[in-house]
Amino acid sequence: MKTFDLKGTVRTDLGKKATKAERTVDNVPCVLYGVAENVHFTTTVSEIRKLVYSPEVFVVNLEIGGKVTKAIMKALQFHPVTDKVLHMDFLAITEDKPVVVNLPVKLEGLAEGVKAGGKLALEMRNLKVKGLYTQIPENIVIDVTELGLGKSIQVAKVSVPNLEILNAKNAVVAQVKLTRAARGAAAAAGK
Repeated sequence: MKTFDLKGTVRTDLGKKATKAERTVDNVPCVLYGVAENVHFTTTVSEIRKLVYSPEVFVVNLEIGGKVTKAIMKALQFHPVTDKVLHMDFLAITEDKPVVVNLPVKLEGLAEGVKAGGKLALEMRNLKVKGLYTQIPENIVIDVTELGLGKSIQVAKVSVPNLEILNAKNAVVAQVKLTRAARGAAAAAGK
């Protein structure tokens, strides 16, 4: 996984009034969980932009009060109208405790069904996986070369070494859909 460096300032004033004051000066209130005592801190919107608006998963090196902690982003809250980041939660990670993250899915190859006139559809952009953070890849690569017309790849068929996939086993990850042209060609070949 890629790493991301983030600096934060410890918050001593907690509550609605203090949080609202932080947001008015373009700061984002954050909480770090998984340490002996939860740490409340703030960071700037410009610092987190590349972390938030990316499909990739990062190990965040949080520097709060001179102390660096490895963490992952667990929760993110946006304003319902303006889409500004309102709040972020981070979880401290260790090398011996598994974490749960959503990994992006990347399709590779030219499917047989696409050659026959079908359309490849990625139904699940992310898969929820559980494992040690040192063994989590940047994305899950699925080869679709053998995927025929009208066929699909389900979660049960996807395997990633050293990781457990937590999505429903019968959920469709990718499929080749029949198009009108493919249906017409199949009907003409059948006559």
